[in-house]
Amino acid sequence: MTTSLPHPRRAAQGSNGHPLTATIAAVHCACKTVSVLVALSLITSGCANRAQNVLQPLAVAPTGTSRVTMLVATTRRPTEYPGRLYSGDRGTAISLNSVDVSIPPDRNRKIGEVQWPSRMPPNPQKEFAVTQVAKVQSEGQALDWYRKNRNTRHQVIIFVHGFNNTYADAVFRFAQIVHDSGTEAAPILFTWPSRGRVFDYLYDKESANYSRRALEDLILQAVKSPDISDVTILAHSMGGWLAAEALRGVAMREKSIPVKVKNVILASPDIDIDVFRRQFTEMGPKRPHFAILTSTRDKALEASGWLSGGVDRVGGSDLRPYAPLLDDLGVSVIDTSAIATNDPLGHNAFADSPEMVRLLGRRLAGQSLDGGKASVADQIGVSAANFAGSAARLAVAAPVAVFSTEAREMLKEDPSDGGKIKDGRISY
Repeated sequence: MTTSLPHPRRAAQGSNGHPLTATIAAVHCACKTVSVLVALSLITSGCANRAQNVLQPLAVAPTGTSRVTMLVATTRRPTEYPGRLYSGDRGTAISLNSVDVSIPPDRNRKIGEVQWPSRMPPNPQKEFAVTQVAKVQSEGQALDWYRKNRNTRHQVIIFVHGFNNTYADAVFRFAQIVHDSGTEAAPILFTWPSRGRVFDYLYDKESANYSRRALEDLILQAVKSPDISDVTILAHSMGGWLAAEALRGVAMREKSIPVKVKNVILASPDIDIDVFRRQFTEMGPKRPHFAILTSTRDKALEASGWLSGGVDRVGGSDLRPYAPLLDDLGVSVIDTSAIATNDPLGHNAFADSPEMVRLLGRRLAGQSLDGGKASVADQIGVSAANFAGSAARLAVAAPVAVFSTEAREMLKEDPSDGGKIKDGRISY
């Protein structure tokens, strides 16, 4: 006879640890997750009716529209379709392209929305359109791109998308974020091999794992450019795990994270809360400032937690009870649970909520969010005093057990020094 043991964290939620209660709780969670997945599949089924080959450049450049020029780095496999460029399969190299996206006039759209083409060619007055795609053939051309697109503060923003994104999804979403936030930072997109299908979660997760070294290389290439002085990394959902892993890898390769990497913004990070603590520790004592956008109403992260053995995700946890501790440790947390969003799953507030997009723009402009009058940040709940922050020692928000005295001390130390044995144990 085969018996299954309930996950320790899930079983612990049962009354007095009774296995029947734990089983009922697990079944209830499974039913909720299935309903979330069904809802997600229904929502995304409309994507099948989207126009294809939307990355085919327009024959004539439009007038009266806005333009976003981005550098796109990818580990995806190229396709034979010029209007798709790359598939959801894994490539064997890092490919670079410069992509220009036309965005309709503001009078014809709402902040936070991507106006996906209904047919090809698109109507640039009402829909997003690509106006130019050019391969970046060498490191010299990449450095030229940085030089040509830099702002006066020599800032770049690297965006890492999440689960269930095609190449075109990532390009259009990032163009929308750049335009609506008003940032002048040079935009760099890192797009990894997501198949863009809701039931390919595990494939996507392995593809993020596959792409760690490539993102490390992109970060290091950016910081080594004399035309770049300030790097912000914005990562969403599963891309948050990839970004954290890449920064951990950079720290190990370079002995510390380069000082040019000043800020990391994790929006709804789909990261096991215990794994994130380890990632944070192994980045070393000199870390960029981290800001975490969370929501307890995020149904996508609820499903991810169930698929991952019942362990809470960083982006789906209620971190407000730990505000004093977080403030002491210097971490910024923004609870977006009350923010209105166009996403029924509550997973994309960072990009489709006008309030959050404006907040992101202020941060990318280097502005603090504290001041005399109540700001957007005050209205939606900032758990740390200053979203802009400083490159100080930080700790990830996690359950109280994670923040033991030993754990907090570890976050202040260089992990390369090695742990000390105390009472027969080594802190981890």
